[in-house]
Amino acid sequence: MNTVTKAEVHATEAGALEVADPSKNLIFVPLSQLRPSPRNVRKTNPKLSIPELAASIQHVGLVQNLVVTKPEEGGHYEVEAGGRRLAALKLLAKKKRIPADHPVACLLVADGSARTVSLTENVQREAMHGADQFEAFAALVKEGRPIEDIAAGFGVSPLVVQRRLKLANVSPRLLADYRRDDDTVSLEQLMALAITDDHEAQEAAFYNAPEWQRSASLLRERLTARQIAASDPLARFVGLDAYEAAGGGSFRDLFADEDSIYLNDAALLHRLAQDKLAALAEEVRAEGWAWVEAVTRLTHADRQAFRDAPQQVREPNGSEARRIASLQRRIAALDAALEAAYEAEDEEKVEVLEERQEPLAAALQGLEDSLREYAPDVRAVAGAIVTLDREGEVTIHRGLLREAEAKALRTLERLRGKQAGCDDDEGGDEDDGAHEGAGLSDKLARRLSAHRTAALQIETARHPQIALAALVHGMVQKVLQDGYAPELPLGVRLTVQDRLDQPAPDWPDSPAAIALRGLKQQWADQLPQDAGELLGALLALSQDELLRLLALCVACTVDVVTVRATKHEPGAELAQAVGLDMAAWWQPTAESYFRHVSKAVILEAVAQFAPEHVNRLAKVKKADLVSEAERLVAGTGWMPAIFASTGTEAVASEDATEPASTARVRQAETEGAALAA
Repeated sequence: MNTVTKAEVHATEAGALEVADPSKNLIFVPLSQLRPSPRNVRKTNPKLSIPELAASIQHVGLVQNLVVTKPEEGGHYEVEAGGRRLAALKLLAKKKRIPADHPVACLLVADGSARTVSLTENVQREAMHGADQFEAFAALVKEGRPIEDIAAGFGVSPLVVQRRLKLANVSPRLLADYRRDDDTVSLEQLMALAITDDHEAQEAAFYNAPEWQRSASLLRERLTARQIAASDPLARFVGLDAYEAAGGGSFRDLFADEDSIYLNDAALLHRLAQDKLAALAEEVRAEGWAWVEAVTRLTHADRQAFRDAPQQVREPNGSEARRIASLQRRIAALDAALEAAYEAEDEEKVEVLEERQEPLAAALQGLEDSLREYAPDVRAVAGAIVTLDREGEVTIHRGLLREAEAKALRTLERLRGKQAGCDDDEGGDEDDGAHEGAGLSDKLARRLSAHRTAALQIETARHPQIALAALVHGMVQKVLQDGYAPELPLGVRLTVQDRLDQPAPDWPDSPAAIALRGLKQQWADQLPQDAGELLGALLALSQDELLRLLALCVACTVDVVTVRATKHEPGAELAQAVGLDMAAWWQPTAESYFRHVSKAVILEAVAQFAPEHVNRLAKVKKADLVSEAERLVAGTGWMPAIFASTGTEAVASEDATEPASTARVRQAETEGAALAA
């Protein structure tokens, strides 16, 4: 900030006129006889600008002379003003661009006025306005100067010159507002608007938006809304070279930190992508599928419209069995070591163990996948979809069944099962997708499935009609269907599952456990403890009350604890029936989830609930990543893949005016009062 007063300026100027007369005191001094003066008032010189200044001096010469004082006999001239110019000249001499004794134009002043002259030169200057600089660069080009020559003359890259020319081409109205220096238009906003040469589009994007929507990022988004970034999955898949070879136009954002390119022809890009996917679809069709479709994008909702066809699992041969057993032992040992490292918060050990575990888990997954196959009659009705993931990589979803196809296949399998008199036709489905989440240790899979069990118990208790249907379902299977159909996860002989604290130490304090304990205690307080009186008390209950009590008892037998993560979680039918929403009963926190998985798994999760933070978090330590993931996931409703099979559509919340998860927790807390009434 310039803090020199007007009186001081006048005094300084008057003194300078007396001592700085170029017609009398301009001399040429060999560069080797010049050195910086300690009286030079500018003590801080930006070293990064010296090479650029040197290039400019080499190209156009020394435009402004140095100011020096006369040396003592045999000494050096001291430079009182022009320290940067001296440094640039010395740099040129060091690089052998000029001789060491190159004559330098200097203004000689007396010792007594040296500091005054130095102050005058540094105070009485004003930087060139940015808009003037942009237009000056444009004028040089208009005169016929090549961009490369201009860049060399100023010691900058051609990109810097191109950026100045882009800014010079911004709408005159916007440049005029930028010149006013009243923050109406900032340089950052001009840089964003320069992404297009269309002045009308620039002005509309800026002036038609309220002030709070004029940030550089929003302006850039507004002006590129109809273009596709080269980083888009579709553009990555097609490739910029193939797109341009097909006649597609593109342009570059000169002011982006990275090489940011935008594609103009979205229709052409989609056609090229569709053609490329269609060629891949033909290769997949040759595998024998009934149908194959190629789509550029497949949403989660689109994927949920299909059922997974059953796969056969062949027995591994001797070599495969030994390899699988070896990998499982090594992974189990690493799981145990990782849990200990997580508990000890030893990040270095965690990183080492995770690096060792990942290739083993991938190898095991590959082996298990190689044992699964689709039967020919399944391929005859099922299909596949060829699509792209969010990185632009090809993803193939095989073994997909539409609803009618799935029903036909189930009927065929049921008939075959009855004809064979066996009950193992569906057995392979439980293993389908086993170890689906290689990032989840078996210990964590048991822990999460225990929380799922607790949530399913309280939801079953809250839906008496469904609990009764589930109980009858199991009885019908045993009595009428010879045990052929898969059973729901109920211990009909009252095998109560109330030891969930073993796989999940935090289960006793979970919302689901607390709600279920409350219901059990309320019924226990209402019913007599004497066995002889119990039957009479039960007979005195209304049918509705008895059904609710039955629901509680059935709920306590629900058990969907799994040994490892699987694609198809047990109890999916019951979960869908009660409309299980895990977000109502469990939340991903540092302690409940993130501390127990690898950095790679956390980053994969962050990519789903906060993708804009992935690049930043990829560089932080595990402990900081865990804390940030816990903060970012709050309120997003994100759940781990192990909970993905739970369904919420079957049973609507009793209070349609509030979220389902809120309604479920609220109802669990108030059911005691209803029961007592």
